[in-house]
Amino acid sequence: MQALSIWPLKFGLLVGSRLEFELDCSCSVVSRKIRKRHSFVQQVCFGSISSLILDSSNTSKILFLCEPKRSLLRSSVGVGWATEQREEEVPREEDSTQAVTGGDKTNARVNVRELAYSLRAAKTADDVDAVLKEKKELPLQVYCAMIRGFGKDKRLKPAMAVVDWLKRKKSESGGPNLFIYNSLLGAVKESSGFGETEKILSDMEEEGIVPNIVTYNTLMAVYMEEGEFHKALGVLDLVKEKGFEPSPVTYSTALLVYRRMEDGMGALEFFVELRERYSKREIGNDAEHDWEFEFVKLENFVGRICYQVMRRWLVREDENLTTKVLKLLNAMDNAGLRPSREEHERLIWACTRDEHYVVGKELYKRIRERFPEISLSVCNHLIWLMGKAKKWWAALEIYEDLLDQGPEPNNMSYELVVSHFSILLSAASKRGIWRWGVKLLNKMEDKGLKPQSRHWNAVLVACSKASETAAAIQIFKAMVENGEKPTVISYGALLSALEKGKLYDEAFRVWNHMIKVGIEPNLHAYTIMSSVLTGQSKFNLLDTLFKEMASKGVEPSVVTYNAVISACARNGLSGAAYEWFNRMRGERVEANEITYEVLIVALADDAKPRLAYELHLKAQGEGLELSAKAHDAVVRSAESYGATIDVNLLGPRPEKEKRG
Repeated sequence: MQALSIWPLKFGLLVGSRLEFELDCSCSVVSRKIRKRHSFVQQVCFGSISSLILDSSNTSKILFLCEPKRSLLRSSVGVGWATEQREEEVPREEDSTQAVTGGDKTNARVNVRELAYSLRAAKTADDVDAVLKEKKELPLQVYCAMIRGFGKDKRLKPAMAVVDWLKRKKSESGGPNLFIYNSLLGAVKESSGFGETEKILSDMEEEGIVPNIVTYNTLMAVYMEEGEFHKALGVLDLVKEKGFEPSPVTYSTALLVYRRMEDGMGALEFFVELRERYSKREIGNDAEHDWEFEFVKLENFVGRICYQVMRRWLVREDENLTTKVLKLLNAMDNAGLRPSREEHERLIWACTRDEHYVVGKELYKRIRERFPEISLSVCNHLIWLMGKAKKWWAALEIYEDLLDQGPEPNNMSYELVVSHFSILLSAASKRGIWRWGVKLLNKMEDKGLKPQSRHWNAVLVACSKASETAAAIQIFKAMVENGEKPTVISYGALLSALEKGKLYDEAFRVWNHMIKVGIEPNLHAYTIMSSVLTGQSKFNLLDTLFKEMASKGVEPSVVTYNAVISACARNGLSGAAYEWFNRMRGERVEANEITYEVLIVALADDAKPRLAYELHLKAQGEGLELSAKAHDAVVRSAESYGATIDVNLLGPRPEKEKRG
């Protein structure tokens, strides 16, 4: 049960919990009026005080009219309720029984809201005096309410002016007391008027007002808002030095400082040390607070702080703090603090960068081990994250968990995993790792994922690049058997594999079948077929094929001509290769390094060193860099066949071999 702070009034007692005054959340005014053996609290309010009624009867009474916790200078809404309060529960102090006597038994109403509004532009004590000099003496609680209201409205100058005016009236009203200064410090915090902090503390010392724990709590909050975090934590030492027992608010404010510093480890270590001291009964021995309950709140608070700090670390774009996140998670385990499933999942959502995959994987593992359920959307996010980080097998493991443990995967799960398989198969295709591609297809089928045509095509291309003709034929058949319609890419890959295996007749049958089923050949298919016809020395059909390409608007590329020239070179037909080179030049298709190198080597090996030499010089003149293989072929052929050439014109021999 929180202790009550009793403010002695000349007209009654203001009662409220210390924590409530610190947080400005509620207040209550207690006065006793005997009416048929009933005594009751006239008003309890939550928010700022709107007006005050002074009852100058023999039985003193103060009535606060309050509004919800909003700005003091805004519209008021009266809120009131009564509850029983025995006289003996309110401790009496010397001034607490003083009453205004004499005169009519009428109420003098003070509209605090209106009074504060009239002071909103005040900058000096003279400005305040101009407004208040005609007013009767008011309880200090009215000034407290106005000061805090000015702070909330970011108007520190009128708050300071009111205090200066009270100091001027010290001989009449006793001057500002501790509650006034605490309210002023609170106004400094609310209005960010940090430059006045030291002045206020100095004034308190001059006035002989000794700070209490509320003062230090507020001071700590002021330093925190100012960004002086180490100075704020230093207030803890000051509290101990002054002989005060820190309150739960003190400790929670210190934890909040660590939160502002984004020092989750510091907050955790602070709490662990605090808990250890509490277990040894070094703190929490006063009866003013229910420390067992307060420690539950502090434990929840530090857990929340650690979660918030970790999330801040994850969303930072300028630094990779995944290691700190993992360390803090382990430290929380050691301290016996476990975030909720919802906090785990929100942290996973904050994992969006490639390097976050390790944090996401750890959080996922914890959820699976500690909680009976996990959100499907979180699992999908993790599958996406693992793929982004190129951890495709980890993504597949999560998908397998969905199948085995739930929740049941949806279309998004399916599409994400399939997209990862597409990436893997594409990699297999580019590298010609056909066996890996086949394993991936089998893995997809094992997990109930139906491979699509693009997946089959990726494996077909891998088989083609690896010159695995038999494997390509099997994959093509399996594709058709699984109900997938082959595309022009499928046929092109199969034709390429057959051409590399010199299965020209089979290649013809595949070509004819492709045309029969209505698949229009693309440039790649025409290029493969050109190589097939050249390999069979069917140049008449090759001419026909090129005419067909022209009629369909398909223009042969340098790759197409290179395929023909390479096929001629493989068959020892250097003359035909040279003719197609000239034809390519006539069609204004620019030759590249591959064109020249293949043709130069073919001519050199076919006892035509002079022509090979001239082509080499021509390639150099076009700015092309040929490989050592072409250079050596020209030199070797000239030496073998007695050709006279100027080797110096070929330039220095290239140090590294280029692709031939």
